[in-house]
Amino acid sequence: MLNLQTVPTPFPIEDYLRRVSARVDGHLQRLGGEWKRAGPPRLAEALEYALLGGGKRLRPALVLAACEALGGDSGDDGLAMRFALALEMIHTYSLVHDDLPCMDDDELRRGRPTVHKAYDEATAMLVGDGLQSLAFRHLLATRDPRAAALAALLAENAWRMVEGQALDIGAEGRALSEREVLELMAAKTGALITAAVVGGAIAATGSASGLEPVGQMLGLAFQIADDLLDLTGDAATLGKRVGKDEAAGKATLPSLVGVDEARRRANTACDAALESLESLGGPAEALRALARFVVTRRR
Repeated sequence: MLNLQTVPTPFPIEDYLRRVSARVDGHLQRLGGEWKRAGPPRLAEALEYALLGGGKRLRPALVLAACEALGGDSGDDGLAMRFALALEMIHTYSLVHDDLPCMDDDELRRGRPTVHKAYDEATAMLVGDGLQSLAFRHLLATRDPRAAALAALLAENAWRMVEGQALDIGAEGRALSEREVLELMAAKTGALITAAVVGGAIAATGSASGLEPVGQMLGLAFQIADDLLDLTGDAATLGKRVGKDEAAGKATLPSLVGVDEARRRANTACDAALESLESLGGPAEALRALARFVVTRRR
């Protein structure tokens, strides 16, 4: 007879993400109100439109979960939340700029018109520029000495993301080796995922606490999963155009090794991250659940 008491209860990852999203959105709404009172109304409105357009808030969730895993303060007034908000601003700026006609030329993001379609190209450019500055201003508006280390982490990985985007643009229509594709993935997407995990650790302990490889593995798994969704997902579910990488002639891991092998590698990267987190025990359960979510998500 099965002893039901021995069956572990699955971690409620969707509920966790909803709670994080609600908290993050509340902070962003408050900041948006401050910007509206202090700056040009149309720009402030567009900033708010970009930031509050939905999304999983996966990066903030990774920050808070990594902080919790190491016994840190993941509350609304803590340094981890301050870093999570700054990171989300950087991530949002990258999406606004990626959608521009001079980049990916997308008209839909999270089921809504992209910023340059809802407003105009010049405003979208300013929104991205502004979010970069506002991210660091918010992060550094504290006397906590760890904020400087977090700002350096964010600046370094935001720059790596830009480098990755440059590699991606330069690779269109050109055959890349597997090594080049992995390098591109580690920078374009992996950098901010790594920053999320390491940032949560720094907010908790003042150091990376050995979590950088976890962030790197999750970054790899996330990008592979994203590339697979672009091939196999549908626009209605994803809230954005699909098949654009193939249409643009971009090299992705699935295009090089096939869908099944790419999925296997995503799972292998996830398993490696989970193995690294095993020693942290119960406090890391949310972070482990997020690692699994990275490869099982459908949007």
